[in-house]
Amino acid sequence: MGESITEGTIINWLVAEGDVFDDGDIILEVATDKVDNEVPAPASGTLIKTLFQAKDVVPVGEVIAILEISEEVKSSVKKPVILNEKSIPKKKAQKPNSRLNLSQKEEVNSISSPLGKSEEALFFSPLIIKIAKEHHISFEELARIPATGHEGRLRKSDVFQYIEEGRPFKFAQPVAEKDPTAYRIPQLQFDKGNGKVIEMDRMRQMIADHMVYSKHTSPHVTAYVEADMTNMVNWRNANKVAFQEKHGERLTFTPLFVEAVAKAVKDFPNINASVDGNNIIVKEDINIGMATALPSGNLIVPVVKNADTKDLKTIVANVNELANKARENKLAGDDIKGSTFTISNVGTFGSVMGTPIINQPEVAILALGIIKKRPEVIETENGDEIAIRSMMYLSLSFDHRVVDGFLGGSFVRRVADYFEQFDVNRII
Repeated sequence: MGESITEGTIINWLVAEGDVFDDGDIILEVATDKVDNEVPAPASGTLIKTLFQAKDVVPVGEVIAILEISEEVKSSVKKPVILNEKSIPKKKAQKPNSRLNLSQKEEVNSISSPLGKSEEALFFSPLIIKIAKEHHISFEELARIPATGHEGRLRKSDVFQYIEEGRPFKFAQPVAEKDPTAYRIPQLQFDKGNGKVIEMDRMRQMIADHMVYSKHTSPHVTAYVEADMTNMVNWRNANKVAFQEKHGERLTFTPLFVEAVAKAVKDFPNINASVDGNNIIVKEDINIGMATALPSGNLIVPVVKNADTKDLKTIVANVNELANKARENKLAGDDIKGSTFTISNVGTFGSVMGTPIINQPEVAILALGIIKKRPEVIETENGDEIAIRSMMYLSLSFDHRVVDGFLGGSFVRRVADYFEQFDVNRII
């Protein structure tokens, strides 16, 4: 599932305890980051016991189930299935038996937590840690929740009360108690009203956390320009049928956008960066992420890798493949990893323009509005004239910690220039 994956969430079991399955049957679905994966049976047999339930977050390498393999394959036990083979140390060969688990790790550490460390020696029970993991509560945030238990221990009811109050300390930073200028989050009580309660699914929770984190981390500034898309629109309309007949790929505007943005990023490499403390990391690769809506309504960002090195035919094929995978919920971990700059085509939904939220840890994101015909004043040999042109607004949200107005404005203007200077005589 990718070498960087450290844990997965069990979505649901497709085989119940005691059920018989065949080699290759899907036993369960596991979610990592934003991608859902189907886990096939390593051999034919019976599911004896599940060690984790749906919605449990499981570290890579943990045993998740015990299988009993059928008689015909007992003599040659297949290699155990693990979430990430490279992360598990090899063990000495053991005698074959009738039990097959989904990992080589034997013990489950039920109280280990990735929540981080604190300078204070605070105790949290395994139940509290489990709840924190499920709701993406950091250790620092957990330590700020008012505790009502014995000797200041945090209770389950304390955590759920804190969540119900809207998690007021979600992004609070450590401050000195004697500092009179330090900002403290006010204790506000909101009337949430009555109505139908809809629980967020796992992906929506992750999107919510990511968006709030991005706004908290990066001071967003948005720059706008307008682009005359007439040349690009006319060329695409004139060549889309011939392009599909020649290359077998549907020609949309998105590959043309990706191509132009990659060229502009190459012209302004400092926009292709991320922030690490007091350091700016300027990326060598230009990987363009495309904000894409899933059938469920959630958002995901598949990535066109090394877009600046590819011709239009290859970019079109990449974009179409990723779009099809997104529609069919078949995106793999590598498909959404490594983006260095993101575009969001808000015009697809009829929006004139947008103010997108930066896809962390990037430092800028470009929104592309709807292409709309309007009467415009243009300069001709005969002077100023009014003509019908296909126009579009571009809006660039950038991280003002490291991107100033000159860089942000120059970059988005360069993208618009590439759109407007599109070669109408280009050969497909």
